[in-house]
Amino acid sequence: MITGLTILTALVCLLLMGAVLIQNPKGGGIDSTFGGSSANQVFGAAKSTDFIEKVTWYLAIALFILCIATSLIADSSVTDMGL
Repeated sequence: MITGLTILTALVCLLLMGAVLIQNPKGGGIDSTFGGSSANQVFGAAKSTDFIEKVTWYLAIALFILCIATSLIADSSVTDMGL
């Protein structure tokens, strides 16, 4: 159980790093390097920015919850073992 949560936490961390790097900080950024300008033309600049920001917030919340859950489960497993 703990291994699965740890793997899921690592996956969320990688996705969160990618979401942060994709964001466009007031011009430039990696977003334009990887075709972000064409995405802005398709979805509109505001919509793609809003989507990336929402994804970043959801991933950050998921990471927080996963860390707390893993901590609680790890603590209960150590207590059950009598350590």
